[in-house]
Amino acid sequence: MLFARSLQITPLPGLPASIEAEPQLKSMKILVYGLNYAPELTGIGKYTAELCSWLTSRGHIVKVIAGHPYYPDWAVAESYDNRKYQTEFRDGVEIVHCPLFVPTVPTSKKRILNHVSFSITSAPKVLEQAFRFRPDIIFCVAPSFFVAPIAILAGSLSGTPRWLHVQDFEIDSAFELGMLAGGRLRRLAATIETSILKQFGRVSTISPKMVAGLVRKGVAPAQTVEFRNWVDTSAIRPLDRMTDYRKQLGLTSDHIVALYSGSIAAKQGIESLVTAARTALEINRNITFLFCGNGAMRGKLLAAAEGLANTKFLDLQPEHRMPELLATADIHLIPQRAQVADLMLPSKLAPILSSGRPAVVMADPNTQLATELGGAGIAVAPADQSALVNAILRLANDEKLRQEMGIRARELACSRWDKNAILRNFEKQLIELSLLGTPVDDRRQSKATS
Repeated sequence: MLFARSLQITPLPGLPASIEAEPQLKSMKILVYGLNYAPELTGIGKYTAELCSWLTSRGHIVKVIAGHPYYPDWAVAESYDNRKYQTEFRDGVEIVHCPLFVPTVPTSKKRILNHVSFSITSAPKVLEQAFRFRPDIIFCVAPSFFVAPIAILAGSLSGTPRWLHVQDFEIDSAFELGMLAGGRLRRLAATIETSILKQFGRVSTISPKMVAGLVRKGVAPAQTVEFRNWVDTSAIRPLDRMTDYRKQLGLTSDHIVALYSGSIAAKQGIESLVTAARTALEINRNITFLFCGNGAMRGKLLAAAEGLANTKFLDLQPEHRMPELLATADIHLIPQRAQVADLMLPSKLAPILSSGRPAVVMADPNTQLATELGGAGIAVAPADQSALVNAILRLANDEKLRQEMGIRARELACSRWDKNAILRNFEKQLIELSLLGTPVDDRRQSKATS
């Protein structure tokens, strides 16, 4: 199921039996609040921007409060002035960018300051818009979880329903990866997290096991929604592998390209791929490991790969070249640290599947990542370096297997990750929440006079 609840909605008191039958209720004013937004090319900002653009195309009025774009380079993008607030319009969406602390070297403490600074500078803008814009919904995106209390305050004061969308469990991840430490601190953080989560009308996240995690944290099952990330299956599709990227990189049809594309950060455990490249070089020199991305760990990755003839690097590529980049690969690579299994689900999985290429993922058998892969690739234990190399070699040496798994990948993308199907289901849930607590006749009246 794409959603925990959207396919089996139980009518709630005061809610019309069929929202679809009342088209005048479909146009909403939505205030979206989150740290990351376009023009960031990867991660949460990419998906939040695509969501807002889609909602606008459906006739909704969307305003966004976000930070200045900086991820994954940890440097504020050109044309943005981090000393002040800036307003811009993208695809019909009004975005207010707020100043924030952006460390050059994002240590654990500096990452926290980055999040805290945004929550402080964005708070007055969220409160202002809650009353001036009079939204039907405040939709809050975490990370950063620090914005959640501001959304609660704004919603409580203005009487606006609020929805929290959790892209990953950042607090759990911070402790599991050693960024934060201490049993007492973790228990305190968990208690505060639970109290905050309970104050949202809906809490969504991106996979079934993460939905189960919300329930373990104390969210009522009826308030949870599975709202997974998506891919535009018409834009990302199987293409010829002999792309301009191969020409640019000096690669021929004989080269088997194993591609990692995305942010280069601590959660990925991407350094294991450089170790795999070093081992593979001794066995099959036709396998080329291509790393495309930016992030805090990129410098270390470049240093680790120095001198390896079978590794190549690209910066993050523009969105319009993503189909071509993904088609360049014969094999896709999705590393992930065992400590963060089921605390997140790599967003790169959906476009990889849609490109019709197999993947090698670092995930234990019962994790969500391994389950979602299905028969579209090979899952190996995160700590098993030998299994990682063997999986890459197996696919590199078996073109028929690559083709079979690629076909399965495309089938999975179209059936479980299609953008329009996922966002239409989400829209229904959003309309449902916007009607709660306000009699339908009053809602019509307010829309007619606003």
